[in-house]
Amino acid sequence: MSASPRYAIYFVPSADSALHRFGSSVLGYDCYAGHDVPFPAGLPDDWPGLTQAPRRYGFHATLKAPFHLTPGRDEAAIRSAVAAFGRLVREIPLIQLVVRSLGAFVALVPHGDDPALDRLAAACVAQFDDFRAPLSAVDTARQLTPGLSERERSNIVRWGYPYVFDDFRFHMTLTGPVPDERQGETSHLLSALFLAHCGGGAVAIDRIVLMRQSDENSAFSAIQVAELARRACA
Repeated sequence: MSASPRYAIYFVPSADSALHRFGSSVLGYDCYAGHDVPFPAGLPDDWPGLTQAPRRYGFHATLKAPFHLTPGRDEAAIRSAVAAFGRLVREIPLIQLVVRSLGAFVALVPHGDDPALDRLAAACVAQFDDFRAPLSAVDTARQLTPGLSERERSNIVRWGYPYVFDDFRFHMTLTGPVPDERQGETSHLLSALFLAHCGGGAVAIDRIVLMRQSDENSAFSAIQVAELARRACA
């Protein structure tokens, strides 16, 4: 990885929300505060290891995957673009989150499809792509993991990330890889914690957050929040 910063466009719930406090505590890191936070009571002793992989990214849903800035673009320019994106009037997706296993990981995912959410993610991928430097050969090879479809492989070449547009699946990661024999108990435990802390209510995807990773040894931190101008969903 280059020593230059990486940026990303995420959905991160508001810093004072129950959802953000829940997700940050499960991962052990608050991306708004930029520091570690205590885990909730009742988690297994090896929980720090189970959440090591996603901890540096913070609790979030990816809308535009991490990227280096292309030459000629700077942080001031992308901050301006994020603010302008937020001012565009659009539907605000309202989704119900549930805990599910996603392959080896456990995450919060929507209960059902939401076209407005897919449109928001697609807009972030396309409208911020002028800021993205092309992937290096090393980064491309890292993205080309086994099991990707031909379309996902093409997405890496064109957009720098496999899971965009028709391959996008909104998720908020809660663990790193969990052994198969522990998937059920881990999902059950996190589902109970989620309901206890958040009540399982609907969540408005009402903001985008510009994230920055200063170098390869740093965690991502939120550096700008753009609340989305809204119109009523149908």
